[in-house]
Amino acid sequence: MSKHGRILVAMSGGVDSSVAAVMLHEQGYEVIGLTMKTWDYASSGANSKETGCCSLDSINDARSLAVGYGFPHYILDIRNEFGDFVIDNFVDEYLAGRTPNPCVLCNTHIKWEALLKRADKLDCEFIATGHYANIRLQENGRYVISKGKDENKDQSYVLWGVSQENLARTKFPLGSFTKAEIRQMALDMGQEELAKKGESYEICFVPDNDYRAFLKHRVPELEQEVDGGDFVLTDGTKVGKHKGYPFYTIGQRKGLGLAFGKPMYVTQILPESNTVVLGEEEELQKTEASVRNLNLVKYAAIPEPLEAITKIRYKDAGTFSHIHQEGNIMKVNFHHAVSGIAPGQSAVFYEGNDLLGGGFLM
Repeated sequence: MSKHGRILVAMSGGVDSSVAAVMLHEQGYEVIGLTMKTWDYASSGANSKETGCCSLDSINDARSLAVGYGFPHYILDIRNEFGDFVIDNFVDEYLAGRTPNPCVLCNTHIKWEALLKRADKLDCEFIATGHYANIRLQENGRYVISKGKDENKDQSYVLWGVSQENLARTKFPLGSFTKAEIRQMALDMGQEELAKKGESYEICFVPDNDYRAFLKHRVPELEQEVDGGDFVLTDGTKVGKHKGYPFYTIGQRKGLGLAFGKPMYVTQILPESNTVVLGEEEELQKTEASVRNLNLVKYAAIPEPLEAITKIRYKDAGTFSHIHQEGNIMKVNFHHAVSGIAPGQSAVFYEGNDLLGGGFLM
């Protein structure tokens, strides 16, 4: 009988999830490893070699580590669920003129649900992942996520959508460690190749890091249907033709194919008219935002009034703001202007290091 019970660990084959699994194993948990097959590159039209969490090499690396430490390992094929939900949403969001956030959707609706469903079948009380974040139970009975120790690796931003019910069964073993410390642990385990593994910042199903090529492959008629729309200035003046509104994002400066003698940026995307609006940098500056599809973490309802730090993208340092909840919409008033608010991306709210919740920018 194990010291702490049985736990299902999501293992991608990378250094973070591998060390997390070994750490829990050595703490006395009865560890079961699970690698999820979410995608195969052949379906994406990619030209590069398959790499990352869904590759055969990564699956074999996860299994090899589990065998070496004497705990079971399973592979779970969730390509159908992943494709139907995450990838379809990714395409639909670009076609709606928004910039999607697939990692949040995958965590919320696919990975956690798939892990817990399999955990139940295997009689596992808990699940664990290699995310750099912390979790604790508060006196108010709610589970709260807080930032990981390593500020450069903190992943709380992509976890805002995980429900209270799922957080109650979740552990993040790496939250109190830095990436450097985790790599050193891998070396101490005798896993030199694992310790040296690089990191991918690409979307897992866009292996060439070229979402435009992915959209064209996924929707073959798209390029022909949207090519030749108008670039316009804020006042409506037409200044050129573009290659199709889904192939541009808010804040984009390069690749416009136009010369103005000064930097110009994409400030708005109008899918109904296949129009891309351009403006100067100050036109990207906003002091207000609205956020939909809220999931609250620290509190069941946001206390009023509340000052929070709002992050509008993963690498955003965050901006002090006042937030006000109106049903399932959060109204955000920034203390100073922020640049490049992109509809479809996540806005995530913090109280100190604690995650208040988040949603999608409107």
